[in-house]
Amino acid sequence: MRVIAGEFRSRQLVAPAGTQTRPTPDRLRESLFSALGDRVEGSVFLDAYAGSGSVGIEALSRGAKRAVFVEKHPQALAALRTNLEKLGIGSRATVINSAAARALRQQVADIVFLDPPYDRPTEYDAALESVGECGLLLVQHSVRQSLPEVCGELARVRQMRQGDNVISFYESEALR
Repeated sequence: MRVIAGEFRSRQLVAPAGTQTRPTPDRLRESLFSALGDRVEGSVFLDAYAGSGSVGIEALSRGAKRAVFVEKHPQALAALRTNLEKLGIGSRATVINSAAARALRQQVADIVFLDPPYDRPTEYDAALESVGECGLLLVQHSVRQSLPEVCGELARVRQMRQGDNVISFYESEALR
């Protein structure tokens, strides 16, 4: 696993041992950030269910002002902290050791990325109900899982599919 582009391009990231996490594939991250374009520059990016932090680190590499990482599994937290330290970006990152739904209620971000475990649909429901103020919500899920068209004040405006993975984009009416 590596950083795709930007300041830390091609730098290798460590992944947590075991099967507790499912890293977002490099190709999907590349497509996601190509679609986001300049929107990442100067943003506050929240990476919930962060695992190794590859998505939030990609955002920092591409110019996000700050990233908030939410993760509760010890092995994933260790990998995430190792990656932040290895890249020297701890000062631009906040790591929250908590269940995502709890942390999401207390956070404000420009872009929120959710990637709950595919085999736990109730995690999706809890996370979607807990998302605080944001301009863009990105939700990674399996092609076999359907998500609502509307999430609070956000409406789904796009879906990006690669293999078994889908990223649903939700935006506020005011921002479209």
